[in-house]
Amino acid sequence: MRYACLIYYNAKTLFGGSPEANAALSECANYDEKLKESGHFVMGEALELPENAMTLQVRDGKMSAVDGPFMETREMLGGIILIEANDLNDAVRAASGHPLAKIGSIEVRPVVDFSTPPPEL
Repeated sequence: MRYACLIYYNAKTLFGGSPEANAALSECANYDEKLKESGHFVMGEALELPENAMTLQVRDGKMSAVDGPFMETREMLGGIILIEANDLNDAVRAASGHPLAKIGSIEVRPVVDFSTPPPEL
């Protein structure tokens, strides 16, 4: 089963120059390789800062777009890794080794399998 690992961090913390943040950043370059070696890696991408993004909505057939996401939080979505794992616990174990888990947080969420019925709410 596939799992999306959504990586959140505070940009001021990550890029603030602390020894812990610098170590985490330098370790990130090798983390995809570790996931490949374990057979978990599918793909991964780091995201640019939110000020380089646009958020759009379509309402009543009309699209509106604004610069960046506007959130009431210090942490931002900074990247995504897609992994293959046996179950959620296996996915969490694989994601727990990511260097940014030490200074941010990683949300591990199953990817929807559209061949199965949708969830009942």
